[in-house]
Amino acid sequence: MMRKGRAASNAEGGGAGREANDAPGSSQPFDSSDPLDPFDPSEPFEAHDLADRRRKSVSAAAGSGSANAEPSSSGTGETTYTRSRRTPADSSSSDQTPGRSKKPARSLKARAIDYLSRREYSRVELSRKLTPFLDEANDEGALEALLDSLEREGWLSDSRFAENLVNRRAARMGASRIVGELKRHSVGDALIEEVGAQLRETEFSRAQAVWSKKFGQLPETPAERAKQARFLAMRGFSSATIAKILKGGDDWEGV
Repeated sequence: MMRKGRAASNAEGGGAGREANDAPGSSQPFDSSDPLDPFDPSEPFEAHDLADRRRKSVSAAAGSGSANAEPSSSGTGETTYTRSRRTPADSSSSDQTPGRSKKPARSLKARAIDYLSRREYSRVELSRKLTPFLDEANDEGALEALLDSLEREGWLSDSRFAENLVNRRAARMGASRIVGELKRHSVGDALIEEVGAQLRETEFSRAQAVWSKKFGQLPETPAERAKQARFLAMRGFSSATIAKILKGGDDWEGV
């Protein structure tokens, strides 16, 4: 009786043990007949983990439904997915919209008015700015005709340019510097002489203001005197004006 009961219990226990071993997470080796696990049970666990990661990546790529995922077959029989790339030719062709044309080039007059709307230009300076845009339709003769038209319409004026230049330079520069700049712009001898005469009338007071702001006191040594004289000369003030300031002229009471 005891042997029979023990045998029955062993049979029952053995069946229960087999069921427990068949449960997930048991230590029983993998069944090599499982289609999802093609590896041999004797292989190391690292190989099983690698296969599991590959299956998960393939499943994720297949289920994403991305239009850029393209299946390809490898030599091992597994299906992998690679992301396709658009070539520059495909990109340019897709970005082009039918019926879209290039932006038309601006005319020479439009460029000139754009420049003049920002600040005053002399005729010579504006001509230099527009020359790089000349083509077969706009030669040098057409450019000169355009400049004449701009002067008649009031867009272009050497007189306004000279006045604007004096307003920007007079507080810091002497007459020779300003006159030299006007000569480089070829605004005309009569206009240059008129502006130069006006600047020379205020030359001393302007030089005095520049000197006072920079130094504020008369030089005590020859080196200091040379330094102050050199500074004023570089600003374009005349030698007579510089000598009068550094000596404390009769028209100036000093600082």
